[in-house]
Amino acid sequence: MESKDIILKLEKNGLVFESLFKNITEEQISWKANENKWSMLEIVCHLLDEEKEDFRQRIDFTLNNPGEAWPAIDPQGWVRSRNYSGKNFDETLNQFLAERKKSIEWLYNLSNPNWQVCYLHPKAGEVSAEQLLANWIAHDLLHIRQITATNYAYLLYKTSPIKLDYAGKW
Repeated sequence: MESKDIILKLEKNGLVFESLFKNITEEQISWKANENKWSMLEIVCHLLDEEKEDFRQRIDFTLNNPGEAWPAIDPQGWVRSRNYSGKNFDETLNQFLAERKKSIEWLYNLSNPNWQVCYLHPKAGEVSAEQLLANWIAHDLLHIRQITATNYAYLLYKTSPIKLDYAGKW
């Protein structure tokens, strides 16, 4: 897959996220299937933080400062330390969508990037800028799946005891 194709997919995924997050109820914003699952609010907060502090920033470091250590991230810990559950959903969603647009603009404006340049990660080994770019899409897809699963679990919760197997096996 060429970098321009990946960037275009990231751009289109911004529209997918916007569509998935629009028109959900206030109850659904903070609803969780169980204590180990994330709410829609926590998901969008995570997406915002990852957009700013993981993929874009780490690709930038890898391309422009390949020997420098990446800034630390703590996606699981941020849920509590950054009080995701206390954030405003609409504001966070709008911030995420704006950051995604900034990311896309930044990616399109890179001047002849060397996607093969690598960062030596202490646990993952060599990670190329190209690998980070591809994993950015993978990250999107994981969370699109998570949002869909959360929507399905919420539907089960709201329609219980109605069976949903007529629609097909989940």
